[in-house]
Amino acid sequence: MNIVPVAHITTDFKHKFGLPRQGARVKELCGKIVFTPEFRNPDALRGLEKFSHIWLIFDFSKSHRKNFSPTVRPPRLGGNVNVGVFASRSPFRPNSIGLSCVRLESIGYSKKDGYFLNVSGVDLLDKTPIYDIKPYLPIADCFPDACGGYSDENADHALEVVFEEGCDSETMSKSDLTIIKKCIAEDPRPSYQENETRIYKMKYKKFDVCFRICKNKAFITKIIPDEK
Repeated sequence: MNIVPVAHITTDFKHKFGLPRQGARVKELCGKIVFTPEFRNPDALRGLEKFSHIWLIFDFSKSHRKNFSPTVRPPRLGGNVNVGVFASRSPFRPNSIGLSCVRLESIGYSKKDGYFLNVSGVDLLDKTPIYDIKPYLPIADCFPDACGGYSDENADHALEVVFEEGCDSETMSKSDLTIIKKCIAEDPRPSYQENETRIYKMKYKKFDVCFRICKNKAFITKIIPDEK
């Protein structure tokens, strides 16, 4: 069976570092889903406007691997504990398929793209291929008493994020500042890195956001506009 993308999503993250690890963790992070010409038929969207959320089945296009690994090391377990790949949401999977639930903000139209979807709470890289879209059904998809396994142990983990003295934050809009603070609060570091003097760089839109982390506090040191 050949699986082809039905659409691609446009987001403000072109690089993996800093991208939220799960959907809805940064609700302000938005995306635009544009359908490929073959599936650019308005009839395929008939009735979708009645749903508040949708499931995206997508390709971890930047995480393809030739060899199968049965175990991974989840970042929230410190990066030194192995769990089965099927007990994780790691992007390094046998078929590199991802699943994400996002809020459907609106359905738009343009002459260039046809009908497209505006969504929020995304955790996908810019230009990620999307294989399918399905409505989220609260009656079937919501289990309030579900157990989250090892993820429950770190569900409330978040860094305090502040601007270091001298950091010029006025180059960004307030909405963008909110987004980068929430993304950094998720602690995007690889789990094995705990060097408190290391400066990390996160690319967001046309900015390089530099920060360091000391214990449970992140200090944004610089916001550098990309002049390219």
